[in-house]
Amino acid sequence: MTPKNLSDKVMKSMKYNILWALAVLLATACKPDGFRIEGSISGAPDSILYLEHVTLEGPVTIDSTRLSEEGTFDFNGEKPETTDFYRLRIANSIINIAVDSTETIGVKAQYATMPTEYEVSGSEACQRIKQLAVMQIGLTEKVIAIDSNQMLDRATAADSIMNLINDYKQQVIKEFIIQNTKGAEAYFALFQTLGPYLIFDPQNNADDIKIFAAVATAWDTYHPGSLRGAHLHNVAIEGMKNERILRAQQAKKLNPGIIKTAGLIDIELPDNKGKLRSLSQLKGKVVLLDFHAFSMEKSPQRILMLRELYNKYHAQGLEIYQIDLDGNEHYWKQQTAQLPWISVFDAGGIQSRNLALYNVQQVPEFFLIDRENNLVSRSQQIDDLNQAIEALL
Repeated sequence: MTPKNLSDKVMKSMKYNILWALAVLLATACKPDGFRIEGSISGAPDSILYLEHVTLEGPVTIDSTRLSEEGTFDFNGEKPETTDFYRLRIANSIINIAVDSTETIGVKAQYATMPTEYEVSGSEACQRIKQLAVMQIGLTEKVIAIDSNQMLDRATAADSIMNLINDYKQQVIKEFIIQNTKGAEAYFALFQTLGPYLIFDPQNNADDIKIFAAVATAWDTYHPGSLRGAHLHNVAIEGMKNERILRAQQAKKLNPGIIKTAGLIDIELPDNKGKLRSLSQLKGKVVLLDFHAFSMEKSPQRILMLRELYNKYHAQGLEIYQIDLDGNEHYWKQQTAQLPWISVFDAGGIQSRNLALYNVQQVPEFFLIDRENNLVSRSQQIDDLNQAIEALL
């Protein structure tokens, strides 16, 4: 081969390599960030495997494939804005998947035992969700067994079922929710069902509403602007309204003497240093009693407003007694570490008896208390807060 022919061959090879590299680069640049779910589900040749996006309105199919004898599959999806939920489905057999970002999740299963014995890799959240799914199936089987036991009368059966459900909820709260309230598994756990009913009842069960509120607070903080976070928040608020109506009705029956004792209903709660602080201890000062939640969207603006009031009037005798209703003590301590006024934590959160006693219908809410410890007015009765404070100082 002559030097010229060799040179031409080298040039052609270089051009091919350059064009190939450009093609790969362009293909990569044009491909959006996304996630990948791959693996195999054996024992279901010719079956259709669906990848479904589990939206707030229900599952929506985004891809599907007909399985071969080996059952291999490879799905790709667009990167979710925040943690989102998907599922693999063949007929009525389902595997739930949580996607946090651009990740690759591996799934391996046999169709006959697909819902309970699948293997998942690449996502700790998916592994936790598998544990929850298996537990839920186990709970359902136990409830069906009790309900079908003809040797048990209805009252005994109902009592046994309620004990099972309560034990299940306590385990889930301890092992899957409290450990990571912002996690996919916490959200997933809240919407598990027993038949057509939610295991956690956010409408009628005060303790369950607290759990919804705790997870809603975490999602508001760590997944700001997400549809699921807003949904959690709305569910918690609706439950809070239901509970508050009941408590307000109960509060009407309270002995009026409770209020007359010191001109107000006293509150005693721990501050962010663990010291018990009460309203009655503040006699001699003008007190702004503030019911607050730091997870609220406009909390920073409200805190700035309170700081201005405190700086302006504290030396003249104003004290702020702020009650946090987020239900997350660690989060509250972080938010109040640098605040100069009294900030106390109400473990009752949105279910706090203090809300009912003061007939608080929405948060934030504030009241003014004079130097004699008399409850003077609430926010709706005050046109100019500065003037109202100055009149009491």
